[in-house]
Amino acid sequence: MRFHWLTILAVIILAVGMVDRVAAQDSRFAQVENKTQKQSNRQLKLERRQIAIDAGRMTQSKLFRDTMPISRVTALSIVVPGLSQVYNKQAWKLPILYGSVGTMAALGISAGNKAKDFKQQYNDAVYNNQSRDVCDNLKSKELKYNTQKTIFMLGAAATYLYFLGDGLLNYPNYGSSVKKATTLSMIFPGAGQIYNGSFWKVPIVLGGFATMGYIVDFNNRGYQRYRQAYKLMTDGDDKTIDEFNGRYSSTVLKNTRDAFRRNRDFSIILTCAFYLLNVVDAHVDAHLKDYDISDELSVRLEPSLLELSTPSSGRAHGIGLSMSVNF
Repeated sequence: MRFHWLTILAVIILAVGMVDRVAAQDSRFAQVENKTQKQSNRQLKLERRQIAIDAGRMTQSKLFRDTMPISRVTALSIVVPGLSQVYNKQAWKLPILYGSVGTMAALGISAGNKAKDFKQQYNDAVYNNQSRDVCDNLKSKELKYNTQKTIFMLGAAATYLYFLGDGLLNYPNYGSSVKKATTLSMIFPGAGQIYNGSFWKVPIVLGGFATMGYIVDFNNRGYQRYRQAYKLMTDGDDKTIDEFNGRYSSTVLKNTRDAFRRNRDFSIILTCAFYLLNVVDAHVDAHLKDYDISDELSVRLEPSLLELSTPSSGRAHGIGLSMSVNF
């Protein structure tokens, strides 16, 4: 009698488990079908868009066709600034582009020429043993115009890069977010992170490049100073006095020059590595934004009837639990 009630209980539990399992399977099938339908619709849209792009490509020449890919537009814009604006039907931006870049480049060249003149005057003053005040005045003017040259040239480069990014962002045809983010980060570090919405990474990227740029400039200036001093000391002209007034021997000047050059070269390598890391980060971040993760992740525990085999009694039945993981 006891075994009879256990059998009835096992049958009831098995029936309930089978009903739940069938319901779960139906729900799973519905989810898979829904997901498959969404993927099919997305694929169909991409195929239609690609057909339209291919049809447009066939109607134009290879270089000037209506639907140039985003990579070709950007590459041509690097060689011919403003081409992407023309392609995007924003030619009114060309006077701003060429006017701003040309003006800042001309001012930078002018400041650079003045810095060279004052540098030559400073070298002549040092060679002729003029007073320290005269030498310091000429050196300060040289540094002043060198700073102006750097600012103007950086402004021209920044404006050029800005219009490259502007052409990329206003690209009218289909372009994946991964390509745009990667290209923007290559054009200007941090722009890809802004496009991906990772604004908290921008200060890290810009701060890292500013720090590395300062380190490279510091070591390069030290290298140039000690290189010039070592050259003046070993040129065989006893009348020539370096900026250190002979306080250091040629061996010290040479070792210090080599140390600054080694640090400068190593800093440049680190800057290139940081640049590549910035590009990779924007590329991976853009990929992860489009990565499809199902909301139906679950773990299900269900009762089940087990068939056991023992040496003494042969086959026997028992009650257990089954676990299913749904991704």
